[in-house]
Amino acid sequence: MNPLLSRLQPYPFERLRQLFSTVTPNPAFSAISLGMGEPKHPTPAFLQQAMVDAITSQPSGLAAYPATAGEPKLREAFTRWLNTRYQLEVNPATQVLPVNGSREALFALAQTLLEPSPEAVVVCPNPFYQIYEGAALLSGAQPYFVASDPKRNFAQDWDSVPDAIWARTQLLFVCSPGNPTGAVMPLSEWEKLFALSDRHGFVIASDECYSEIYFREEPPLGGMEAAAKLGRSDFKNLISLTSLSKRSNVPGMRSGFAAGDAALIKQFLLYRTYHGSAMSPVVQSASIAAWNDEDHVVENRRMYRDKFAQVTPILTDVLKVALPDAAFYLWAGVRGSDTDFARDLLAQYNVTVLPGSYLARDAHGSNPGTGRIRMALVAETAECVEAARRIAEFVNSRS
Repeated sequence: MNPLLSRLQPYPFERLRQLFSTVTPNPAFSAISLGMGEPKHPTPAFLQQAMVDAITSQPSGLAAYPATAGEPKLREAFTRWLNTRYQLEVNPATQVLPVNGSREALFALAQTLLEPSPEAVVVCPNPFYQIYEGAALLSGAQPYFVASDPKRNFAQDWDSVPDAIWARTQLLFVCSPGNPTGAVMPLSEWEKLFALSDRHGFVIASDECYSEIYFREEPPLGGMEAAAKLGRSDFKNLISLTSLSKRSNVPGMRSGFAAGDAALIKQFLLYRTYHGSAMSPVVQSASIAAWNDEDHVVENRRMYRDKFAQVTPILTDVLKVALPDAAFYLWAGVRGSDTDFARDLLAQYNVTVLPGSYLARDAHGSNPGTGRIRMALVAETAECVEAARRIAEFVNSRS
């Protein structure tokens, strides 16, 4: 058995299941879950039809092994979207690669890039998406956690990382817009990270799966967009990863892409060829349709904006919370224990939220998720509004 498996921590939802194991929710209320960040908006009908058409019009497509690099039309759809969204000029033959969702790609990228060594370090935000930690540990590296600062819109305190740690760093995970905070990294922060990458030689993996759900007029800055603005048109030591899951409400399709430094993409393709992670031709066809259409993305964003506009004011009266820059989470401060809050809320009002401490690690003397909860506003608006009202009543009753 791989001894590194013993270093993995339980996933947040397993910890939540254990927390709730002795709880009997109040039967007077229907169950509402704000716990898991799984999109619940309807999958666009044209994408469902695109998958059906791919099967019926190309029956031979399932009778052959797909190329790991994907079809040229798919890679061209990626680069066309990057040009439309970020005004980037990207080579479809060498700088993009289809992946089976950003989660799979984030993990596989670490296996590709990291040189196994007890001295190897992977830097990641705290709180964070747990795949970053698992990818580091199963690569034989040591994760180093950088806390977000609520006084600076939950920006990571990169200046707190000792130079000796940067010198051992092989990979840096960033997430912008962030999970769970919704914070977006500004250009000045990217400039700082690129300078550190140039000095120490580490790769930056930019997780951008929430980039199309935002609440300001200006869309979030992407990693490759930041690089281009700073004259780094070769995207040296940068890989950006995105997905259709949140953008197009198709988490079950497992479709996204990686883009960036051509030298890194070449090695990533080599790894994936052995890994056996080629995308199904049916999924490729539907993905092309998705990346080529923006109308459904605009409508999806409108639904989230409307939902947050109704829910946030209800909660700001009782919790320390504000509208995020982007993503579909509210990252709220609570009084007392975040785990007690989540357990008692379920017991009394049958609403599930995720304790913030489950999304972070104790590092450098504290857990930056302690005293916070994450609420995923993924259900229909009426259900989220009802959940917010119950939470407000719960908080008032506790006070």
